[in-house]
Amino acid sequence: MVLASDLIASDGRMLFKSGTELEDRHLVLLKRIGVTQADVEPSLDSLDEETLMAVEDYVRDFFLYVNPDFEPSIHMFRVALELTARSVAGGWELPDADTRRAASVEHMEDIFIKGMGDPSTIVRHETELASFPDIFFRIKEVLEDEAASADRIAKVVSTDMSLAAKLIKLVNSPLYGFPQNIDSITRAVALVGAKELSTLALGISAINYFKDIPPELIDMRTFWRHSITCGIFAKILAGTQTGLSPERFFIGGLLHDVGRLILFKKLPYASSEAMLFSRENSIPLVEAELTVMDFCHTDISAPLLQAWKFPQGLADMINFHHSPMEFPNPLEPAIIHVADNLANAVEIAQGGMYVMPTLDEQAWELLGIDAEEFVEDAVKQYAEQIDVIMSAFF
Repeated sequence: MVLASDLIASDGRMLFKSGTELEDRHLVLLKRIGVTQADVEPSLDSLDEETLMAVEDYVRDFFLYVNPDFEPSIHMFRVALELTARSVAGGWELPDADTRRAASVEHMEDIFIKGMGDPSTIVRHETELASFPDIFFRIKEVLEDEAASADRIAKVVSTDMSLAAKLIKLVNSPLYGFPQNIDSITRAVALVGAKELSTLALGISAINYFKDIPPELIDMRTFWRHSITCGIFAKILAGTQTGLSPERFFIGGLLHDVGRLILFKKLPYASSEAMLFSRENSIPLVEAELTVMDFCHTDISAPLLQAWKFPQGLADMINFHHSPMEFPNPLEPAIIHVADNLANAVEIAQGGMYVMPTLDEQAWELLGIDAEEFVEDAVKQYAEQIDVIMSAFF
């Protein structure tokens, strides 16, 4: 049996980490110290052949647009298959066709109709009506000042108590993995680095901007879970490359779908139509957006991030994450591209509704990593981090 969560002793000591396969010797030890219960992953042995075939058919539908002969795609499929089978063994029911439909939004009205508003017009309408948080620009100003001290950065961040509290939680989360507890922004700046922490603060500020998305259109917690999952995988991927700041890529992953949030705000009905079209025709959501609206969420994020004066490097990796090889320096958007695919793969077992976007084979090859070893290890790291990091944001 495999532990589904960390096994903690009554005195707070870590006995075994999540993912540990408990052998007979472990069970003898646990019995000796009085541990009689543990949260274990469901056994696949409980599933009959018919159920396993249903699971495989279900997962395979999500990989229709992925090359079945490309090794990384094969490993992503295997991960999705195992995770989905374990979810079913634990009592989860495979969603039926009705469940995969979006909620009715017939009562909603789009501000623009098809052909009447291009991405720049839509973004301009949004930014003229709504102000981005002042704290964002104060942090950005400090971020651009090479001579800014840790104390100055800490003072700026600390003017927003909610932001400061979330930063402290994140710095103490597995995102960084510091052995000691960090209890102040000044200490966080010293350990994490001024640019890294300021970039993280930018990401949190952006999240706080989107609080009025209609709940009947999309569950925002699910949206941000996908975004954080993408951020975790992007950070792990960046860590395999030389000379990159992994934390910066966490923010790139966190905000990779920010253009979709503007679509939700300005074109709720068209966004719903795109989601329905994607689900009912089993095509990637980005392709459905292009069909329904003539543009997609990255066409929106480009003028949006420019209007927000977002750091250009971050904006580029976000804007080109569906077409990384079209960017002159494709490595950074390639990381977000692969991370997004990994996020979609693991979410199939959690009721994910959208088929996998096409995995750009050149983007994967650019990273120069072994598919079998990396995918398995990355998914394990993600499983250990996602819930703790989610709790830091919400």
